[in-house]
Amino acid sequence: MTTILVTGGTGTLGRLVTERLRADGHEVRVLSRHSRPHGVDLREGGPGLDAAVAGVDTVVHCASTPRGGDEQAAANLIAAARRSGVRHLLYISIVGVDRVPFGYYRAKLAVEEQVARSGLGWTVLRATQFHDLLVQVFQALAKVPVMVLPAGVSDQPVEVAEVADRLAELAAGAPAGRVDDLAGPEVRTLESLARAFLEASGRRCAVLNVPLWGAAYRSFRAGGHLAPERAVGKGTFEAYLATRIRRR
Repeated sequence: MTTILVTGGTGTLGRLVTERLRADGHEVRVLSRHSRPHGVDLREGGPGLDAAVAGVDTVVHCASTPRGGDEQAAANLIAAARRSGVRHLLYISIVGVDRVPFGYYRAKLAVEEQVARSGLGWTVLRATQFHDLLVQVFQALAKVPVMVLPAGVSDQPVEVAEVADRLAELAAGAPAGRVDDLAGPEVRTLESLARAFLEASGRRCAVLNVPLWGAAYRSFRAGGHLAPERAVGKGTFEAYLATRIRRR
């Protein structure tokens, strides 16, 4: 079996990828800012990053933040991977990063391009948004009596465990370039998803759809972040809510 480094290995996705890979018999190193022995801030790099990558066959790059710095983090990781002779760099991205002019999406697309130009064997998988993210958003919006949603926007959430399974499969294989997207089983309006969340959590909250403005909103409204032709995920939003949300 191979030695695999998972960046962001303590996060929502990275933790599950780590579990899958270890269950399959791989030696797995976890890199994050607070993990030990590989507590590294990828945006800063340094000797700790070189030590984490040394002797690694494959890197699964899950570390990411909408607060900025992904491109610098990728540059540092790629440089360390080159020095160490990493065979395979696998990156998880988001469906629609090339169609939606949203700041975080642009950064993810830039990292995809860095990976493709890295000179390493590489694979990029794009997935739609996780159920977990929608729930975090709805929980925040439901703190006031009226939940305000962007009018006309739909989503296609996917179960994070299914994305982890696919990444573990890809990590064990050869570099494959840009592979088929992984999207959830249903395209749903944000309002229908929000009402499902409110029902499952027992919250009482009005829902108001409000038109917004800007190129990013128009792209989301047009479905640039969706992949209905790749609706291969199995887990529905209601199934997620049934196991993860406790009624108030």
